[in-house]
Amino acid sequence: MNFARTLGLLFPLLLADPVTAQDVTPAPVGFTAPDIGPETNLPLPRYVSLKAKEANVRRGPSLTHRIDWVFQRRDMPLQVIAEYGHWRRVIDRDGQGGWVHYTMLSGVRTVIVDQDRMALRAKPSDTAAERAELEQNVIARLGECEGDWCELTAGGYTGWAHKTVLWGVDQDNSVN
Repeated sequence: MNFARTLGLLFPLLLADPVTAQDVTPAPVGFTAPDIGPETNLPLPRYVSLKAKEANVRRGPSLTHRIDWVFQRRDMPLQVIAEYGHWRRVIDRDGQGGWVHYTMLSGVRTVIVDQDRMALRAKPSDTAAERAELEQNVIARLGECEGDWCELTAGGYTGWAHKTVLWGVDQDNSVN
């Protein structure tokens, strides 16, 4: 595929004649972005984790695009918000991101703890015994979720935590 065609697929209005670009029919009222990835047929957005200990984050979906920064934390949860070929547009918990090659990502689900000294409970209940305390920014492996609780594994401990103090799992959904 030549560069102009690739650019036209990514940014069709950049290559369009200005008169033609004005004639583009706007999206219907109530239109939402597709909720299925065109490359993988998996839900968008969805959570994944960083497979490698380092991954370049690029401005666009190719090796020719500039590297804006480098993710440097293995197992860090990321949210895939778009797909193009072998590239996935991801964001981190701060909403920062860019395009990462799919080989740098894993379907293994992880979360980041967003509360200091979060209790990891034996059962999904506020009154259950505390198995451990996790510090803020700890990355934990995500297990099953039941209601407002998710099972986590971190530092050799397994227990339950509230979804509201985790980044990497939707508050209204269970684990995909």
